[in-house]
Amino acid sequence: MNKKLIALAVAAASISSVATAAEVFSDETSSLAIGGRFEARAVLADVEQSNGKTSSEVSDNSRVRINVAGKTDITDTVYGIGFYEGEFTDGDEVNNRHLNAGIGGDFGQVVYGKTDGSLGMLTDFTDIMAYHGNEAGNKLAAADRTGNNLAYVGSFDLNGDNLTVKTNYVFAGSEENEGYSAAAMYAMDMGLAFGAGYGEQEGQALSGDKTGKQAFGAISYTISDFYFSGLYQDARNTNVYGNINVAESTGYEFAAAYTMGKAVFIATYNYLEDTDKNADLRDSIAVDGTYYFNKNFRTYASYKFNMLDQDSSVGITKARTSDEFVLGARYDF
Repeated sequence: MNKKLIALAVAAASISSVATAAEVFSDETSSLAIGGRFEARAVLADVEQSNGKTSSEVSDNSRVRINVAGKTDITDTVYGIGFYEGEFTDGDEVNNRHLNAGIGGDFGQVVYGKTDGSLGMLTDFTDIMAYHGNEAGNKLAAADRTGNNLAYVGSFDLNGDNLTVKTNYVFAGSEENEGYSAAAMYAMDMGLAFGAGYGEQEGQALSGDKTGKQAFGAISYTISDFYFSGLYQDARNTNVYGNINVAESTGYEFAAAYTMGKAVFIATYNYLEDTDKNADLRDSIAVDGTYYFNKNFRTYASYKFNMLDQDSSVGITKARTSDEFVLGARYDF
């Protein structure tokens, strides 16, 4: 397989199973495809109790994702698209991950609705594990996935190499703060890929009137059955764990993968520091192994060695210092 395609395939290993979607309708100008996944996930980790103590428990983090993708030809070079993806978990309401429509052509694609921001293209370099990883890849909402979002993506062949450009703008609304992000990735035919991006969003963290700012850089290299990648971020006024406001932070993730037949083995290291308070927010090594029975079904085991210490100054509780062990099975359709 082309080395550039291997790098892109490994980096996209954790995203939704659109590639396996089945076409359920097609005529001369339009098509409709349905896809998704069933994923059983058992997580063994320390859980904080109401009395402040922790105990080891097995949590059921199973989920189902269903996506619907439509496309219709408008002219010979322009087409219309629509995409929906929902996630279902036990006892929770549906999480609408994607809900958007737009147009595409040789120029790329422009969509509006709930869709991805631009920096996820860079965190995908290292976010390749079956369950763990991506702890240093926390993103502003405008740079991640949010509604009220106008987004553009274009991919261009440059004499065998590939340049991908993404940019998006989030309008201020009842549930979203105004923001934007932009990123570019260059993938070379010899196996090297690299990219950079930047995002800003109003009203992020701290007192609620600060502007969140975030810059990412990523690089990867594929050789034979090996894949290596790194991610670096520098941020201001962001959020970690969903409830820890961070004035200044820097972080990085390193990932390595080895493919042996139908099995893939991956290891990552994540580190994120609150540089304003000189405190660790993420510090872990994770390893996993996945066996692909075929393109539709896989099983995996994943373990995270958590090296964090409790630190009340930055909200690191005892439960957040726990190791984790995960067993999973996933069926894509």
